[in-house]
Amino acid sequence: MAGLPVSADPSTTTRPGLRIALYSHDTVGLGHTRRSIAVATALINAWPNADAMLVTGNPEATALTLPPRMDVVTLPTLAKDADGTYRSRTLTAPVDSVLQMRSAVIEAAVTSFAPDLLIVDKVPLGVSGELLPLLRRLRAEHSARIVLGLREILDDPVTAVAEWIRGGADTAIAEFYDQVWVYGDQRVYDPVVEYGLSTEVARRCVFTGYLAAGRFAAGGAPAEPPTVAEPYVLCAVGGGQDGGRLARTFAQTPLPSGHRGLVVCGPYMAPDLQAAVEADAAATAGMIVRDFVPDLDRLIAGAAAVVSMAGYNSVCEVLATDRPALLVPRTTPRKEQLIRALRLAELGAVEMLPPHRLTSRALAEWTASAVGSAVPASVRTGIELDGLGRLPGIADRLLGRPHPLTDRKKVDHRAA
Repeated sequence: MAGLPVSADPSTTTRPGLRIALYSHDTVGLGHTRRSIAVATALINAWPNADAMLVTGNPEATALTLPPRMDVVTLPTLAKDADGTYRSRTLTAPVDSVLQMRSAVIEAAVTSFAPDLLIVDKVPLGVSGELLPLLRRLRAEHSARIVLGLREILDDPVTAVAEWIRGGADTAIAEFYDQVWVYGDQRVYDPVVEYGLSTEVARRCVFTGYLAAGRFAAGGAPAEPPTVAEPYVLCAVGGGQDGGRLARTFAQTPLPSGHRGLVVCGPYMAPDLQAAVEADAAATAGMIVRDFVPDLDRLIAGAAAVVSMAGYNSVCEVLATDRPALLVPRTTPRKEQLIRALRLAELGAVEMLPPHRLTSRALAEWTASAVGSAVPASVRTGIELDGLGRLPGIADRLLGRPHPLTDRKKVDHRAA
């Protein structure tokens, strides 16, 4: 995973080591896991004597580029059905048994690691409350600081608030969490206002800015992206599980003269659907298809233009460049991508194509006008994109450890 350059100065290793534990509840897709790795990388870059451990239900995390001194503990995997219920993704055991196994592994791994800082991604109590034993034990027996990390948009307000209440988020945050890190710019979207979050939650919220700038320097030994003759137009559909229509439409799109096309299907696209994308590409001049690319941000940075869905990580990687981008958001099962694309398009940072208007002709017209152009620097730099650079200072203050090299910017700590 990309991150900031890692310091190798041995003089920095004389201080007692810090330990960072992260939990990512992933059931499918790489978004939450990739965001957790980006957060860990930023902290390790600033704290060269730190160790990090990610506990995740996503075994594909082991295929991603990790920073030095970071390890991954994978849990028995879960899948989420369309109605929101969970089941075992691999084992034949009942889901309740799998959840018990996961909870026991999480508690044993994290308490043995004895972290100074625990960062939980999105779900305060974990899947079906699997974090409760760990959170109770940390509060009773350990001095770890505990943080909830949230992407800036969860869903449309009605749905997000209903899920927040159903999951007991307010009570969990009040009982267990020291801070809530919102990975966004509140001028783009402010979940405290949009979701009417309680005073108890609002006073814990810290807006970090988007985790965008700094994603292109390696945090470890990066995998080499596929070689593509430049110039090329990139189509990225995240994990691929719901990007088939965009991938197929792009694969059928004639591109501007002298440009190739690259479709990255993602690791979760169904094999028969990827085969259809490959067949479409074979009939289109200059079109290439790849499945999984660990360091997609490098391909985004090198593209003449980018067509993408509007997932959090994909958008961050686009915003960190000056590449023209067309976002085609999904609208089900969540409105998160649609809201993000609309807000950023209103600011002029990207362009948006509603899914119902997605055609090869629409993509051909956009790419013809986009290649050879760049987004003016002032447009994207007007958005707070340095979340990765600000995180170490935010964490230092939470842990009560001054770190002047990382305390570069004022932190927007929203008070009630």
